[in-house]
Amino acid sequence: MSRYNSPQERDWKNLLSQALIAIVAVFIVVWFLPRDTRSSIVFEVDRPWPYGQLIAPYDFYIYKSNEQLAAERDSINKLYEPYYELQTSVEMEQLSALRMAYRQQASDVPYAYRTFIEKRLHEVYAKGIISTDELRHLTDGGITSVHVYRGNVVSSRPMASLLSPKAAYEYIMSEADSAGLQRAKLQHLNLNEFIQDNLAYDQVKSDAELADLQSSIVTTLGMVLKGQNIIEKGKVVTPADSVVLRSFERALDEHSDPASDRGSKLIGQTLYVAVVIICLIIYFNMFRRDYIVSLRSVSLLSVLILSFPLMTSALVRHTLLSVYLIPYAMLPVFVRVFMDSRTAFFTHVCTILLSAISLRHPFEFVSTQLMVGLVAIYTLRELSERSQIFRTVIFSTLVALLVYFSLDLVHGHSLQGDTIFNAIDTSIYKHIVISGALLLFAYPLMYLLERLFGFTSNVTLVELSNVNRPLLRRLSEVAPGTFQHSMMVSNLAAEVANKIGAKAQLVRTGALYHDIGKMENPEYFTENQLGGANPHRNLSNRESAAIILRHVTDGLELADRHELPRIIREFISTHHGKGMAKYFYITEQNAHPDQHVDTADFTYAGPNPHTTEQAILMMCDAVEASARSLKEYTEQAIAELVDRIIDGQVAEGFFRQCPITFLDIETAKDVLKERLKTIYHTRVSYPTLNVK
Repeated sequence: MSRYNSPQERDWKNLLSQALIAIVAVFIVVWFLPRDTRSSIVFEVDRPWPYGQLIAPYDFYIYKSNEQLAAERDSINKLYEPYYELQTSVEMEQLSALRMAYRQQASDVPYAYRTFIEKRLHEVYAKGIISTDELRHLTDGGITSVHVYRGNVVSSRPMASLLSPKAAYEYIMSEADSAGLQRAKLQHLNLNEFIQDNLAYDQVKSDAELADLQSSIVTTLGMVLKGQNIIEKGKVVTPADSVVLRSFERALDEHSDPASDRGSKLIGQTLYVAVVIICLIIYFNMFRRDYIVSLRSVSLLSVLILSFPLMTSALVRHTLLSVYLIPYAMLPVFVRVFMDSRTAFFTHVCTILLSAISLRHPFEFVSTQLMVGLVAIYTLRELSERSQIFRTVIFSTLVALLVYFSLDLVHGHSLQGDTIFNAIDTSIYKHIVISGALLLFAYPLMYLLERLFGFTSNVTLVELSNVNRPLLRRLSEVAPGTFQHSMMVSNLAAEVANKIGAKAQLVRTGALYHDIGKMENPEYFTENQLGGANPHRNLSNRESAAIILRHVTDGLELADRHELPRIIREFISTHHGKGMAKYFYITEQNAHPDQHVDTADFTYAGPNPHTTEQAILMMCDAVEASARSLKEYTEQAIAELVDRIIDGQVAEGFFRQCPITFLDIETAKDVLKERLKTIYHTRVSYPTLNVK
């Protein structure tokens, strides 16, 4: 059993709540999963057929591949000739406009010029004038000739015979030069105004022409008969085999019952998701039961674990983007920072398995994301600086690229691939890099999760442990003795935590704040009393005990006022547990031996520690405070002090509710003894100089 598991028996309410969580999680994941019932046969060209012998269960056509059809369509398009109508009305209108312009400028232009221009305009309009944009569009589209019709007469004309308005103008001017006409006089007529497009595109006839050509394309290569052998086991799949297999896959879809297939797929998805969720719950029951009894832990884990499969399903269902753009490594990063490494890895594995069910070919996805998660967990063993996120991003991205590239090579792909079957898809690598960049958003999102779910990351703990923060700076000014005591306890507790595998940064920060309540009445605590002045001399034992006990409640009020995290407030409330202010209790008993002394007046409200870190703080706090009262700092005196105090805490049951072991306690004793001997080491007495 894990040290974090409660020794109490699980009751039916706990089991019922876990079952309800599992049912809701399964329902949510399955509801959003894509349920495309199309068949999928996984194979690769130039690789062995991975299944057994395949016999055709019914007749089916062999359809040409998309590449073959595309090539045939390209070939057909070269024969395509769009239809254009030669509009004679344009020529008549422009010649009429020319004659009118000539009559208005007859004195400037000889009559012979007019007849020359009319003749040449008739020639260019007979050839056909088409707009410059239309001519460029046809040329770019590979069209070499067009159909030109006037009435019922249709002729095929090469593109080279058609004229643009500019070409028609240049043709007329060149003919004028050959005839010895003066361009200056021709320009008086503004020749450009009489050159207009007279070829109009006919959409209906052109579309009919293209449809007729495309209908001549045969989409099949033949037929496979029922009982015919399609492919043998272990045979290397050729491109021709690939065409037959894809045709068989299409036939499977045509012969399948969509309703029945969808129902079967739903049952399979439900069973798969249920198994993964149940394994996850079993893990928490076996190793980290403390998480499943905590509402905030369950809430955080539920949100993280469900978010990524739902995002994956959305991308696959709507074919929006590649799933490799999703930064799945965020999940192990968050779980590692807020919880622990083993939980981070197990939840990451389950999340990737839940996400992979949405994919048709999940092997590369699962392999890549599992390795990325491992690297993310390893590089974030202790998140205390922003730069560690950058390191995680760099290493995770490099590992993802390396793993995916290695799988590409294993499957026979390469950068020099000459076909679609063996060329590396470089877009995936771009997506992996983008996903790594998105992982940088884990840092700001971490702060949001802290606020939403009440967790505290190591980054926040490091920031809180800065002694220049207002609350700690005030403690050093108002109660310097308490501040020094807190610093000593912080160092001792962190060293103990490192030795027994607890959270050192957490206990270090908690120790700095555990006695902040003493700032309200600093002079009533021995470490802050100067010159022997003791205000307790003027108070009764009960009054003195009340002031001593109140430093816990005062500390909690200060923590609330300064918005310290709940996990830090728990160190304040538990560092004395339900212990007693024994000095004043014993003094009161000795002063009134015949009277009953109510222990409640001298007992802290508690509660007792319920985490290993809180137990470490209680031990270190009591030992460090008592060590100041030793008359001599010998090895034996220090060892006896440590044993007496910690054994007394164990005997009084302070650690019954926290997952600390006897071995941990003995290790803590050894650390404290060694550290106190170093701190309070015996100094060498210097000899005096005898002067005669």
